[in-house]
Amino acid sequence: MNNNIMEARRYLDNAKELLSEKARKDEGYYQDTKYVKLAGHAAYTGVLVALDGILGKKGKGRKDVDWYKQQLSTMDKKILNSFIGAYDTLHLSMSYDGNPAAEVAKAGLDMAESIINWVEIRTATA
Repeated sequence: MNNNIMEARRYLDNAKELLSEKARKDEGYYQDTKYVKLAGHAAYTGVLVALDGILGKKGKGRKDVDWYKQQLSTMDKKILNSFIGAYDTLHLSMSYDGNPAAEVAKAGLDMAESIINWVEIRTATA
């Protein structure tokens, strides 16, 4: 397993830990949105770390969501859709808005896991 995948999984594990140990789930909703936001950020960062392992460096300037979308659009439409979903769920809904719905967090973490797995498979056969 390469370093990017190990690091990406570490971020994802941290996100899961924040939700299970700090966010206090009650009847399908997290009670402390501070930890929902931190978990969303951690999981999204894990996605970016994994993708950076396969996409490499950008020429000039800082990478943004549109750069990732453009790179993935030439590789795999399904993973592009997963990335758009992960961006919307983990980055916007969780990180910014602190959406307390546990189902939203679960969906976002599942998307992150699938993207990390995709990168791991692609880099193992490369």
